Amino acid sequence: MAFDLLDTLKNVFNNEFSNKAAASLGESESNVQKAIGGIIPTVLTGLLNKAGSPGDAGSLAGLVKEAASGDFSRLGSLAGAIPAELLAKGSEILKSLFGSKAADITGAIASYAGIKTTSAETLLQSAAPASLGIIGQQAASQNLSASGLIGLLNSQKDKILAAVPSGLGLASILGLGSLGDIGKKLGSMVSGISGIGGTAGKAIASEGKAVESAVSYRWLWMLIVLLAIILLLWYFMKGCNNQHTMAPVDSVQTSHMEDSAISHVSPPVSRESIKVMLPDGVELAAYKGGIEDQLVSFLKDPSTQGGKDKWFDFDNLNFKTGSAELTEDSKVQVQNLVAILNAFPKLKIKIGGYTDARGDSTLNRKLSQERADAVHSALQAHHVKPVQLLGAEGYGSQFAKAAADAPDEERVKDRRISVGVREK
Repeated sequence: MAFDLLDTLKNVFNNEFSNKAAASLGESESNVQKAIGGIIPTVLTGLLNKAGSPGDAGSLAGLVKEAASGDFSRLGSLAGAIPAELLAKGSEILKSLFGSKAADITGAIASYAGIKTTSAETLLQSAAPASLGIIGQQAASQNLSASGLIGLLNSQKDKILAAVPSGLGLASILGLGSLGDIGKKLGSMVSGISGIGGTAGKAIASEGKAVESAVSYRWLWMLIVLLAIILLLWYFMKGCNNQHTMAPVDSVQTSHMEDSAISHVSPPVSRESIKVMLPDGVELAAYKGGIEDQLVSFLKDPSTQGGKDKWFDFDNLNFKTGSAELTEDSKVQVQNLVAILNAFPKLKIKIGGYTDARGDSTLNRKLSQERADAVHSALQAHHVKPVQLLGAEGYGSQFAKAAADAPDEERVKDRRISVGVREK
């Protein structure tokens, strides 16, 4: 059975994927399907364009190899969070394929399909590593060389270019007279290899035919399973089954009140209300010295930079006792963080969960993970750009400073949910 790259990707990003993605992104399923119909050939056209450029063809093999051996193998270990690493890698791939025109392509997809720009960006970032991963797995199964990879793409170019919707205006975005120019350039590349290397061109053609006549679908089943994982992650991202119950042993439990995720340092004695102004004109109601005040000041300061040691603690975030369910009043601070992320589009964060040293360490870590996941899911539910969310991790009592038998007023400082600024 002949290998068809375009059809393979369409089978992976099928109706079930569109249904779950539409629910997650707040779009209609038909519009998401239309977007995917434009995204798949667009990404593949980017690959063809790169393969046909002498200066870029060499790096393409490395890009494909990395996608095939890296991101997909890690999907199963994401512990219920949306695959932010996959989307971040997708963003890098899109920049490699389209450079500064990636944003224009995102806008074109959004306009063509009638979806939000953020939704188009998420779908593009999902399709890019999947496309390279499929090509990489296919190349590996056939033991293709770099020239063989170019031959594979050359054998698929006509169908790919014909599938690009005319309404996208892709040729204009790429600065071409027509998309056919890409096909001609790639064909010339193959002919050039033949002219320089003698029998190299014949070898490329032979490998391309071998790909079409003898294909192993082992890798395809793996990708289908992994896409099913993505679907489940997207489904849970909407808040399904976000209610967790825990065993009675709970290091952040108190006998008379809801437990809180509070600051590393003691909060101000007087909770002075302030207004925090964001660059986009949005004004947040917050407390002086609270997370909004500290975080926005940090982000506005040009002398600061993100890193693994840059953490800011929620100061008004509470959970129902012994659970990972946010209280209603906590949602205000979550919404404030959403506004901050929207106002600083380059901001990338990680959510960290911590407990004090009392109780079973395994249960402490589990509860801290569930609470970090709950905050992460709450941010996702507000449609924060997935590339801005780099996951959630529960550290349990690993970083607790107070002893297990210390007074509660000391241990309470160890019970917190924090925002780590990785990039700003």
